[in-house]
Amino acid sequence: MLRKIDPVISELIKKEEKREKETINLIASENYVSKEVLSAVGSLLTNKYAEGYPGKRYYDGCTIIDNIEMLANERLMKIFNAEHANVQPHAGSQANMAVYLSVLKPKDTILGMDLSAGGHLTHGAKINFSGIVFNPVYYGVSRETEQIDYDKILEIAKQTKPKMIVCGASAYPRTIDFKKFSEIAEQVGAYLCADIAHIAGIIVAGLHPSPIKYAEFVTGTTHKTLRGPRGGFILCRSKFASQVDRSVFPGIQGGPLVHVIAGKAVAFKEAMSKNFISYQKKVILNSRYIADELAKRNYRIITGGTDNHLVLVDLRNKNITGIAAQQILGDAGITVNRNAIPFDPLPPNIASGIRIGTPAITTRGMGKDEINKILNFIDEALSYQSNQSQLKLLRKRVKMFASQFPLHEN
Repeated sequence: MLRKIDPVISELIKKEEKREKETINLIASENYVSKEVLSAVGSLLTNKYAEGYPGKRYYDGCTIIDNIEMLANERLMKIFNAEHANVQPHAGSQANMAVYLSVLKPKDTILGMDLSAGGHLTHGAKINFSGIVFNPVYYGVSRETEQIDYDKILEIAKQTKPKMIVCGASAYPRTIDFKKFSEIAEQVGAYLCADIAHIAGIIVAGLHPSPIKYAEFVTGTTHKTLRGPRGGFILCRSKFASQVDRSVFPGIQGGPLVHVIAGKAVAFKEAMSKNFISYQKKVILNSRYIADELAKRNYRIITGGTDNHLVLVDLRNKNITGIAAQQILGDAGITVNRNAIPFDPLPPNIASGIRIGTPAITTRGMGKDEINKILNFIDEALSYQSNQSQLKLLRKRVKMFASQFPLHEN
């Protein structure tokens, strides 16, 4: 038993389980995996080292491991209708790195969404490998609509001649037009990489257009809306398969995490079910309901609404910063993250907004009635500001509320 061998770690795990059960998780990039995924990830598969690929391992004893990885690849290709899959990337960042290095050279130009507009670090941020190894240029959103301006992207692409265009975002609440991105990339002779880390599950459910037929490369994560273990994946056209695989191993990684790949395979099977489609529909319904109800409460919603699993909220008219709201809500037992808004006057470590996501609360079975209570909790918490005694009392009520909803289906 873990508690006998290492009581400290055992107790910390119990505390984390307690925290997750007793709090409301509104972080858009987090979710709760099924017991079946947990079982696979916590299995003895973690014992096996398996450098290489099925049939081409550098260690013996990998026949079963080969079957697991091939099954994961097959299931991933099936749910996305893709030509080739690689499930070895440890995270979305590694997936992006592997794709870039498969076809680009150092100092090649990449065009990605600016971090301040909702992009990701790996889309060319100067503090990230993508902005250090390559020459990054950026596109953003329209100041008027706060949505992607495809005409402007074409203009930037013609001026900068990127070798690769990266589309996708980590804080963008609207539908991404992959077809338009493909047309832009074709006009300037660039590769297109679609990073669908946040919206992978929504795409699988057919609730967001798929980039598969438009992008040479598609990267993503298996957690977030896909509701699998933490990890990454790559999909690409068959003609790039060997380049992508070599880029992952031996290019940037050693042995794959076999226990995580097994968990991914389980999650991919779960994503084939009708229940998964129903779940994703509820994720979007809950997100739109939050946006509408917050607007009624005089919160300014970036872009005026949402098409996916997240809502970006501008808090400036509430006279509170994103970091302050994050801390106050955290004290009340509600987890969100501060987030820059388009054209934010504040630095990103402070930010003018928060990002709210619905994957986790939807997994726990929450809907409109529960969201109304959650929004009341948010209003109340923000009204208390730094009144710790009131926040402590509110946290008790949040705990009672959250504890009614299990993390996993029985």
